[in-house]
Amino acid sequence: MPELSRFFGIIIRMYVEVHTGHHTPHFHAYYQEHVAVYGIEPVELIAGSLPQRQQRLVEAWAELHQEELKIDWNRLQGGQKALPIAPLA
Repeated sequence: MPELSRFFGIIIRMYVEVHTGHHTPHFHAYYQEHVAVYGIEPVELIAGSLPQRQQRLVEAWAELHQEELKIDWNRLQGGQKALPIAPLA
């Protein structure tokens, strides 16, 4: 699963399932032993959980980079490589 970004101990990844009609566009966020899945449009928690502070950071990051997330989703589902997305600073 390609890594798109990493910030404050959080890793953002997106699955590659070429031409399979995978679920709604989404990404995965990992923090220590926690895993959460977020929809891209709208940015919302779909499954799992993160500690509250990390959840807010992921949601803020995703709102800032929503267009880039959609582009990466389309690239990966079309068999192309994802482009890195800037972390929160």
